[in-house]
Order: sequence, then C-alpha cells, then structure tokens
Amino acid sequence: MNEKDKDFIENFKNYLSVEKNFSFHTLTAYCSDVISYLLWLNDEDCTKVDFNKLREYLYFIQRFEYKKTTIARKIASIRTFYKYLFREKYIENNPSISLSAPKRPKSLPKFLTSDEVEQILDNIKINTPSGFRNRTVIELLWATGMRVSELSNLNFGDLNLEENEIRVFGKGAKERIVLVSDRAKKYLIQYINTARKLVVAPEYSLAEPSDDSPVFINNTGYRLQNQTIRTVINEVVSRIELPKKVTPHVFRHSFATKLIEKGADLRVVQELLGHAGISNTQIYTHISMKHMQDVYNSAHPHS
Repeated sequence: MNEKDKDFIENFKNYLSVEKNFSFHTLTAYCSDVISYLLWLNDEDCTKVDFNKLREYLYFIQRFEYKKTTIARKIASIRTFYKYLFREKYIENNPSISLSAPKRPKSLPKFLTSDEVEQILDNIKINTPSGFRNRTVIELLWATGMRVSELSNLNFGDLNLEENEIRVFGKGAKERIVLVSDRAKKYLIQYINTARKLVVAPEYSLAEPSDDSPVFINNTGYRLQNQTIRTVINEVVSRIELPKKVTPHVFRHSFATKLIEKGADLRVVQELLGHAGISNTQIYTHISMKHMQDVYNSAHPHS
C-alpha cells in the first residue's frame, strides 16, 4: 500500500472515531475492510475508480463465501470510505452511491425467560467486591436494556438515582434516559458505597469519584471493559449449564421482549432502547407472538 493510501486510512480512521463516533470494534472492522480493498486495487488509484470497478471487487470477495452480514458490512465500509473522500473533495463523484448490499437474513433475536435471568443472577458469587460488582452489572443490563458499551461507559455524572434514572450515550453519541428498577438501584447504591473502592487492589490508589469518573472499574481502578462483562456471563452460564448462548446483548433482547409481553407501548420500548426507527423495535412483537404460539401449542389440548 502506498503512502497516499496510508494517509487516507489514517484520516478515515480519525473521521470514524471523532465525527461518526464509531465503537472501537466497528472502527477496526471498517478500516480492515477498506485496507483489504486498497490492497486488492494494488497500485490503482482509489480516487480514480468507477462503479464497475467496485462491482468487480464485489465479485472478487464473493468467491470467499462470506456470510451475507459480512458482505453487507464490507460494502458499508467502502461506501463510508468513498463518502468520506467525496466530503473531503478528494473525488468529484462518489462511485459507491449505487452500490447495494445483499439483503440480510432476518432472524429473531435470542432472549432469556425471567426464570433463566434469575438463575444466572443467583449464581453470581457476591462474597467478593468484584463479584458484587458483577452482580450489579448484570442487574443493570436486565433492568435497563442498555448495551454493554453504554454500561461500561457510565460515569457518576450520568446517575440520577433519586429519580431512578440513568443517562446513557448510545450509537452516534445519541443521549437518552433509561429507567432503573428499585432492585437494580439497591445493588448499584450498595456497590458504589462499599464494593467499588474494595474492587481496586491495594497497590493501586483510587481517587474520590467525580462526575467524570467511571462507575464500574477493574482491580487497577480503570474503567471496566466490555470483554470482562462477557467473560463473567460466560463463566456463570457454563457453570450452571444453561443450554443457551448468552451474551450481554441477550439481556437487552430479554428486557425488550418482557416489556412487550407485559403490554408496553412500542414507542416507549423504542425510546428506552434508543432505536432510531420503530422498525428495529417491532421485531420484539414477533418474538412475543412466537412465545404466545409456543405456549398455546404446549398447553392447548387440541393444538
């Protein structure tokens, strides 16, 4: 890859991080996709290609039999890259405007029943400060429907526990308010007052929290990472031999599904989840309907 392309990648990376506010995972994936594309072009100038050249690249990557979701992301990466080049006036015309992604297969999100969630919560050992922190984290995921990145990014200034509210910043730095159950609030207050300072190992010092201090920290006093939360969940699920793949996002799906089953207004659920459009939220009505059908088929004598 030549120096010009390297500069494009570095500037594109900054654009995704600063202006688009992409997560580290998405940023890394997009940059990797664009680097692969630039390497395929070899010495051809990426600012001189046309739509036919992009189609040629799509034919090339299809031979690797990627999943449709992967193909769709690679197309999105290239479209975003050329949108950036056009905005910065490196190109006069955007060749990727007509580039369309394959339709992604629609599948119902996986979710847990209330009993399964309680089984997981009850098997988190809370006899250590980090164990109590972990229980609090999972309680919040279940009670609020937050994304795991939103939870790990919480600062003290985001908490309004008197009103059972937490401010979160979702995709694209969009701000919203989520509600906290009394039980989750109880765990959170106890964690803040007792366990949080004890999580940190003795060799590390912990300053008094300010509005910008992370709520959830690791044993060195730094912000708790998403992967740590995933590891905690995996360990508990494996220990209790729950026959489901459980990720932090499954708690978000479970939260939304339970609200819909209990008759919550779709617009309210959309607001709590931070969905940009109602179509993203409507899928939970299908989950609820499928659940009702399963109950009907197992309980009705003539089903």
